[in-house]
Amino acid sequence: MVIDFSSFYDLPRSMEQLFDNFWQPSSFPQRRQAFPPLNISEDSENVYVRAEMPGLHVEDVDLTLTDNSLIIKGERVQEEGKYFRQERAAGVFQRLVNLNVPVQRDNISATMRNGILEIRLPKSEEIKPKKISIDVG
Repeated sequence: MVIDFSSFYDLPRSMEQLFDNFWQPSSFPQRRQAFPPLNISEDSENVYVRAEMPGLHVEDVDLTLTDNSLIIKGERVQEEGKYFRQERAAGVFQRLVNLNVPVQRDNISATMRNGILEIRLPKSEEIKPKKISIDVG
């Protein structure tokens, strides 16, 4: 019977790295999730994209529609001051929403109310279900 202790030789170094990383300010999770958070839904007529953007103005956001995607870009300016804790993300952001259906480019609308950006993308007519009548012959 052979007992392999090689994994224990690195244990002290691994523990030191763990504690070193823990105490470094840059290693704490600083809102690494994507900003802005999105909800994407659809019904038979539209695709809806809703983004939480508290504190942003319409002028701070840029929307672009490409062939298969919607791009939401902008910048949240960091407020000046001495921070003891900062959890709200600041800086330039970009989200890419891949669209799995063709949309009517000329009928897209976007509104911003109470920090929520809502984009309504009407589905193209050719993908909507069409009722076919049956002729009796």
